[in-house]
Amino acid sequence: MDNTQKALELIHTFATGDTEKAKNLLAEGYIQHNLAYGTGRDAFLGSVEYLAAAPVKTTVNNIRAFADGDKVFLHTVYNFAGAGEQVAFDIFRFDGDGRIAEHWDNLAAVAAPNPSGRTQTDGALEVSDLDKTGENKALVRSFVEDVLMGRNPDALTFYFDGNRYIQHNTGIADGLDGLGSALAAMAEQGVQMIYTEIHMVLGQGNFVLAASEGTLGGVPVTYYDLFRAENGKIAEHWDVIENLADQSTWQNQNGKF
Repeated sequence: MDNTQKALELIHTFATGDTEKAKNLLAEGYIQHNLAYGTGRDAFLGSVEYLAAAPVKTTVNNIRAFADGDKVFLHTVYNFAGAGEQVAFDIFRFDGDGRIAEHWDNLAAVAAPNPSGRTQTDGALEVSDLDKTGENKALVRSFVEDVLMGRNPDALTFYFDGNRYIQHNTGIADGLDGLGSALAAMAEQGVQMIYTEIHMVLGQGNFVLAASEGTLGGVPVTYYDLFRAENGKIAEHWDVIENLADQSTWQNQNGKF
């Protein structure tokens, strides 16, 4: 199996309860950055066992899967033991032996379609432009720095092909006018969306994931933004925004990133 298939096999153990498969896929020193769970391989296996014993079966529906070097990133809908559907981005790092050594993620409840009728997971699926991975990653990093972090907000229109922009954020309509309207509405309510640091930019071809942190309405959050690039411009966007848990509740001390 390649690394992408291994990552998919691992997340499906939540549904199958196959602890032996999970054990074979994970490095013994597995590092967990989901702050609701303990770190280490045994803690992961314990979670698989717990879900297998739950009265309601866990479901796992992967939508998109990508690889970049020693990392794989996934776009998936989970329903853990009937607790409700959540959309997630997972990032897995593989060690030199081909085992999964580290994990980061962001999760949010599945919401109703946005003002343009788009969901958190529908839209383009095909990976293309593999020869442009590097330039698409650079495009997304510059967009986050210039526009979302405020380094050069006047550059906004440079990153888009006119008003052609497909939006999957749950509260924002398509197009730059939809983005502008949403930001104006937030400003009227005194809510600011602030990005302070980019931690990872991963890509495969026309798809790029940026993992960042900042605040939303003054609350510390982590932002996972997936972009699809087309002809050197940003064409489509999905995201998962998660409140950063208070450190007193953390089940491991590895930090979110």
